[in-house]
Order: sequence, then C-alpha cells, then structure tokens
Amino acid sequence: MKILSLTCRSYRNLGEVRFEPRSGVNVIWGENAQGKTNLLEAMWLFTGGHSFRGAKDSELVQHEAAGTQLELGFYSEEREQSASLTIEGGRRHAQLNGIDLRSSNGLVGHFCAVIFSPEHISLVREGPANRRNFLDAALCQLKPGYVRLLNRYQHTLLQRNALLKDIPRHRELADTLPIWDARIVQDGTQIAAHRKQYLTRLSTAAAAVYNGLSHGKEQLGLVYLSTADDLAGALREGRERDIRQGFTGVGPHRDDMEILLDGSSARSYGSQGQKRSIVLALKLAEAAMLEETTGEKPVVLLDDVLSELDSSRQDYLLNHLSDCQVFITCCEPEQAQSLRGGGLYRVENGCVCPARPNPA
Repeated sequence: MKILSLTCRSYRNLGEVRFEPRSGVNVIWGENAQGKTNLLEAMWLFTGGHSFRGAKDSELVQHEAAGTQLELGFYSEEREQSASLTIEGGRRHAQLNGIDLRSSNGLVGHFCAVIFSPEHISLVREGPANRRNFLDAALCQLKPGYVRLLNRYQHTLLQRNALLKDIPRHRELADTLPIWDARIVQDGTQIAAHRKQYLTRLSTAAAAVYNGLSHGKEQLGLVYLSTADDLAGALREGRERDIRQGFTGVGPHRDDMEILLDGSSARSYGSQGQKRSIVLALKLAEAAMLEETTGEKPVVLLDDVLSELDSSRQDYLLNHLSDCQVFITCCEPEQAQSLRGGGLYRVENGCVCPARPNPA
C-alpha cells in the first residue's frame, strides 16, 4: 500500500498543497509549527478515523475558511485508487473512487496506516481508555464491520446511562433496563471477543519485537483485563449500583489491556526508555498484523519519533520498515541522515517543497 499523491486545501495551516511522495522513505523536516504533523494527520484521516491528536473536526479547518478539502491518490489491491474527504459546517463528506460514501467510516479498510508519535507513550503511562482506543483503532482497520459494532454499542451505552440517571426520579423506568442490558450483552460480548482474539496475535508479535529491542533483557506480556466474564450476570448484580452512580460500571468500555515486563506492571515500574520501546514494539506489531490480514504492508507515519529514540532503536525501527512506505517528520534533516534513496521535503509556512532533487 502506497500513497501516490495528497492534496490539501485550507487544512489547518496548509493552504494549497500538492504532495507526491516517494514509494520508500520520505523525510519531512522543518521548524516547529510549520505544518509537518498536519501533513501526516491529513494522511491519517483517510483510514476513516479521527485526528490522532484528538482534535475536533472544526479545528482541522483553516482559520476563516468555510471548510477543508483533502484528496488522496493511493495504490492498493493491485490498482490505483482515489479518495476525498471534505469537512464543512461540522459535517464530513467522503468519496472512494468517485463514489459517495454514507459516512467517512466507509473509508475504513481501504487505506491502512500505522501512526506513531511521542504522545503514544500514553499507551503505557496513562489510563485504560488509551489502551482500549489502541485496540479498537487497530480492529477498525482489520475488520470494517467492527466500526458498526463499536458505534452501536456506544449508542446503546449512552441510552442506558441516560436511563440510569432518570430512574431515581421515575422508578417505573427500571422495568425497561433488561431491554438495554440485552443489547449491551449482545454487542459487548462480541467486542471483548474480538479484542481478546486480536490481543493474542498482537502479544506474540510485540514480544518478539521487544525481545530484539531489549536484546533479550526483559520479556513483554499483554493481558486482556475484563470487568466481567459473565456480562449478563454482572449487569444484573450491579443494577442498583449503576442506578446510584448514573452510569454502567461493567462492560468492554471499562476493560483494559495490561502491559507487563517480566510479569510486573510496565505502567508502574517501567522506565521511560522501556516505555518507549514497548510502544515501538506495539506499533511494529500492529503493522505486522495489518500486513498479515490484508496481504499489504500499511503506510507508516512517524511523527517526530527519531529524536525520542537512541541510535540502536532507530536502526531497529527502520530495518523493520524497509519495505514499507514511510513518512518521518523531524526538525533537522540530520536526524535522518542515515536514510538513503528516499525523498527529503521541507515544510515551511504551510508549504511543502523537495529539499533536494528527487531521483526517478
């Protein structure tokens, strides 16, 4: 899978940009706040997801512009394809190969990418929501139907929580809880099963990568922590507690992925260097899972990552991505001086220009 071209109009600080990258490694450099990360973010949106920086769609539109338009030319499934995404008035409109999609979720599974930025250390350092989002984002690319399942579960959860808040004032509404419980169980059980199945595969791949990064000094382990093995029973038993608290206390929306080093919590006991290596291992394993499932190597987006890694980890990372199309942002081109034969581009004031002749 490769990006052939990216066109941005009024996207953040990128005015009118036409970017035609190389098929191998592309280094994008420039000072801070010039638009490097914005370029990677625009590529990422074509996975069907939202900003990897957590930005709202309204924040993606250039100041004083009515909307933003993005166009992607890419090679996948042994043919050239195209996609477009327009954000205007708080709404998205997406097309794939000239055909309107019902929502931008329709892009999921057609263009696949893995994003890695310094902020992803939150996977290890912060709370369970980050790890659930990591699993769900990967599954959405691997299983397009998972998006619908996840959205349906989240809608049901919102409805049940709203009902829980109303019951103390209207006690008769408690009789309708079993209806929502059944829907929570039906979809929640499937979500947990998909996550566990994926985590089994991911754990093996990530452990192998981490073993190489740490030279066998520690063993990485991943364990799925479920809030309830019997979700239906847990919902029944916790019903009065949920009514008092006003939210649903068990289900896949409360589950976690525990990350262990030699059997101990990496979140509690891991050093900064170990945590960076764990995230690197998870991301490389994610890329491997995408290739294994789709038969194609995903596009890899590395946002200001090289400065966070020592030389041995940099070499390991780039060696494992040698056959992928890779986009690397950095503040100085010297940070990627070991890369040869790729494209080097400079971003300045929202403009993207080749920094040296790009050989054919």
